[in-house]
Amino acid sequence: MTINHAGALKKEYFISYMKLIMNAFGCSVEDAKDKTFERLFRLRQSEMGQETYTQFILAYRELLNHSN
Repeated sequence: MTINHAGALKKEYFISYMKLIMNAFGCSVEDAKDKTFERLFRLRQSEMGQETYTQFILAYRELLNHSN
C-alpha cells in the first residue's frame, strides 16, 4: 500500500493494512499490530505524527474487539 505523507492516515487505512497482514501471514491481530508498527512507524511512535499514531491505535482496538 502506498502512503501519502500529506496528512494523517485514518483508522480505516490501518484496519485494511492490518487485515492484509493477517491474511498474508496468517497471524493474530497482535502480530499484525507489531508488524505494522515496525514497518510503518519504524518502532517509533512519533515517526508519522501523533494523529496518525492515534488512528493506528484506534484501528488496532477495533480489530481486537471484533476478533473476540
